[in-house]
Amino acid sequence: GAQLEELAGTVDPARSDLSATVSFTEPHELEQLRLAPPDPRAEGLMLKRLDSAYVAGRPKGPWFKWKRAAMLADCVLVYAQRGHGRRSSLYSDFTFACWSRDGVLVPVGKAYSGFTDAELVELDRFVRENTVEKFGPVRAVKAGRDFGLVLEVAFEGLARSSRHKSGLAMRFPRINRIRTDKPAREADTVAGLERFLPAG
Repeated sequence: GAQLEELAGTVDPARSDLSATVSFTEPHELEQLRLAPPDPRAEGLMLKRLDSAYVAGRPKGPWFKWKRAAMLADCVLVYAQRGHGRRSSLYSDFTFACWSRDGVLVPVGKAYSGFTDAELVELDRFVRENTVEKFGPVRAVKAGRDFGLVLEVAFEGLARSSRHKSGLAMRFPRINRIRTDKPAREADTVAGLERFLPAG
């Protein structure tokens, strides 16, 4: 650990980032560190044997990534695009939105995983039956206060983004659940999502 810190001090800090070493004595302390890492940007903890080597790729066995629980938000499906490979005949890439302060749906992310094959068929059918406009391979889906499909989205983090109209960008979003029980008007707001932003 000390050797790695010494080496890290010799490289450009703008091009590298050294995670903090955390110490603990009891297992329950480690669980608390996983839930609330010292750096709020962290996905969780990386546990590694002290005698393991730093190698390229994603080593398993002597290294273990223990992520904190995913963040969840209820969003409204607004766009869909066909997938690739075996999914090329189905709409499987989904853009979802939350309510802005002005009461408008603004995209906050895009996901193409997290659902079962049966749920994908259900989502594809919804897209085809509720398309309101086509832009090449992309379909806009009917969505508003009185109608829309709510998706519970799981994601690993949230950041400010000037590239998105919502001003936010989700990290590793995936569809966690289809919320047919929830009306679109009750989906999350951009202001509500901001609670997931790192402090500072």
